[in-house]
Amino acid sequence: MSKSGMDTEIDYVEPTDAPRHGFFERLYTGTGGFEIVGRRKLFYSMAAAFVLISLLSIAVRGFTLGIDFAGGSRIQLPSAGVSVEQVETVYSDTIGHDPVTVQRVGSGESATIQVRSDTLDAAQADALQGALFEAFHPVDNTGTPSIASISIAEISETWGDQVTRQAVIALLVFVVLTMIYIAIRFERDMSVAAIVSLFFNLIVTAGVYSLVGFEVTPAAVIGLLTILGFVLYDNVVVFDKVEENTRGVLHLNRRTYAEQANLAANQTIMRSISTTVIGILPIVGLLIIAVWMLGVGTLKDLALVQLVGMIVGTYSSIFFAVPLLVSIKERWGPVAAHTRKVLDKRSGVATTRVGTAAAQRAGTAARSAVPVGGASAPRSRTTEGPRPGARPSGKRTKRRH
Repeated sequence: MSKSGMDTEIDYVEPTDAPRHGFFERLYTGTGGFEIVGRRKLFYSMAAAFVLISLLSIAVRGFTLGIDFAGGSRIQLPSAGVSVEQVETVYSDTIGHDPVTVQRVGSGESATIQVRSDTLDAAQADALQGALFEAFHPVDNTGTPSIASISIAEISETWGDQVTRQAVIALLVFVVLTMIYIAIRFERDMSVAAIVSLFFNLIVTAGVYSLVGFEVTPAAVIGLLTILGFVLYDNVVVFDKVEENTRGVLHLNRRTYAEQANLAANQTIMRSISTTVIGILPIVGLLIIAVWMLGVGTLKDLALVQLVGMIVGTYSSIFFAVPLLVSIKERWGPVAAHTRKVLDKRSGVATTRVGTAAAQRAGTAARSAVPVGGASAPRSRTTEGPRPGARPSGKRTKRRH
């Protein structure tokens, strides 16, 4: 086959000696060509499964509201020579039912045992305080056994309702302001995809919190608001790259909007992963040092919501928000028409190439066949003159000067 025939059939052949980059190198440089948008149905299914599990957990298990939200009594005493199991036994024997939670907080001489229970009346509080003192004889700051070292604080349900209402208002205000900012910063379709991604992160994070059963405290609400800010930041970074890659794509017929968006996702995936890893390292340190080593159990609420939220936020910004944006674009508007135009053109070019290649192969086979009847082979025009009686081609050879 001639060289021109080869050029007609294929545009480019990858050299056999081209360097082969590893998975992590392609991931780092953004040249991995990972099919994120092309496999969007898979990622939609995964997102739907996450949301379904989260909603089921919230509906069935619910949330374990902390004392700041639900109200109740908080009993605290020094932990020297006292175990959590012993305190639970004394509480159950005195009050007649188990406490809500009993945990050790802090480390060393400052460690304490905190008991959270339903609201106790004055008689129950006095009886429990006396029973704990008789059982453990805790000492005060001077080292003298004192009943005053056992503190009992009452949190009313009214105050808990106020905290809950304020937390919900703060969350709603944050979401509304975020929606307004996204609507101003990006175009309509990007705003819709970013807001849906925001709610996806909120539902999944809340679902994980419900599954684990950690108490919902004001620290957890603050951590959730912080995580929503991180999700917004990650969406802005990814969508900014999508906007850069797709600028002017409707005026070209070589690549579709989906392909350019997939390229943007590949180019920002390593940045999102690096940001998440750097962000979760202090959180892991908080969980290990503060909660496990120092026993500051009140920090685990903040650490868990931030850890889960950052991981889910990275997933949603790359594998959910970008495919959702492409699906919205390809369903309505000029992007849908442009995608059909590009695909139709590719289909027509492929058909033309196949037909041209087949014709060239047929012509080559005919020229190389042996003539019937022993006729001589056609003369080569490059070595001999024209046939006798042939008409002129109409082109005159210019005289050389």
